[in-house]
Amino acid sequence: MSKKKVNKRSHKYRRRRRRRILFGVEIFVLVLLGVGLFSYMWLNNVMGRMQTQGLDTTKVAVNSEVQQNIEAMSGSQIIAVAGLDARGAAMDGKEDPDGLRNSQNSDTIILLCIDHDNKEIRMVSVMRDTWMNLSTPGDGYDFAKANSAYNKGGPEGMLSMLNTNLDLAIEDYVSVDWKVLADVIDVLGGLDIEMRNAECIWANDYNKDVSAAQGVEYEPIEYNEDEDDEYREVHHLTGAQAVSYARIRKGGGDDAQRTARQRLVINLMMEKVKKSPDKIPAIIDTAADNISTSLETSEIIQLAYNAVTYTMGTSYAFPFELCYGEHIIDALGVDVVIPVTLYTNVTELHEYLFPGVEYTPSSVIEDYNYYIVQQSGYGESKIDSVLHQGPGSEAATQVTGTAE
Repeated sequence: MSKKKVNKRSHKYRRRRRRRILFGVEIFVLVLLGVGLFSYMWLNNVMGRMQTQGLDTTKVAVNSEVQQNIEAMSGSQIIAVAGLDARGAAMDGKEDPDGLRNSQNSDTIILLCIDHDNKEIRMVSVMRDTWMNLSTPGDGYDFAKANSAYNKGGPEGMLSMLNTNLDLAIEDYVSVDWKVLADVIDVLGGLDIEMRNAECIWANDYNKDVSAAQGVEYEPIEYNEDEDDEYREVHHLTGAQAVSYARIRKGGGDDAQRTARQRLVINLMMEKVKKSPDKIPAIIDTAADNISTSLETSEIIQLAYNAVTYTMGTSYAFPFELCYGEHIIDALGVDVVIPVTLYTNVTELHEYLFPGVEYTPSSVIEDYNYYIVQQSGYGESKIDSVLHQGPGSEAATQVTGTAE
């Protein structure tokens, strides 16, 4: 039987073809709408699990002279990232001699600088033991370790401390515990980090607590026991192992080196996200229940986009010029880190965060600077004799790793 010939020029054929095309377009649009609706519902569900809370702006202090010059800082967006001690998550039914169950000390404080002008992300770690005034300017002096501000006054207390001691005007924060950091690293498939044998030993000690908090089986980092402590090689680390590496402090370079390890881990995570952006939904889903933030959903999405499209710049620890140890303990009676001097450190910090903007610290910084110098004995004449770990330095704060 011969096939019936179709006249493709006929009005009947053309009408039928248009109906098919329209039907196909309608189906395509419906599919897009369905996917969009599903994505919207999923995103709202995930974001709804985050502890999004507006800040009480009346409790977030900003030095008055800074308030008048905020426009000069508009090229760079600064977000305060606080890493909280998560060991309390594993304390139920157990003794709690260190008060971990209710602890909110921010043992990691990072100024995340999103430089929109240069499409670059930079980081500054504020050393946890930095001696800062927790009182509002004009209300006297209540100098203590920086990591206690969050525990004492929540995110508003932490932001106020950073703003008034560093002449900043930070309005947003993100707080996470290191349990979720380990979970996210596992989603990314782990990290490759070059470590010394000594670091493997120290990390294994921390790993017992981290594994318990994460709810995974303890897995030690294997290393070459035939080599000495300084022997280096690249190790593929799980989430718990990588976080344990980032927590090394005593014996491993103290807090200066510890903050460098933390920034390295974050850097490698961001590089892996860039290579596998398809994992962003899984990362958000994994982290959602353990994040507290002042950011809106749209701002979080924008941050995720920036993380993929912006380049990762340099990173340092604050104070840039500092002193700690026996001399400071003898002078102040507490084991803290002091900037030498606060005035010069704040000037250098602003040059780093806001390139091209000349800055003169406020009268509040001058006041705090004078107090620290009088109490510690470390003024401008001591700058050249203390540790320098800021821009242009070659201090041992740089650690190597790979995002492969």
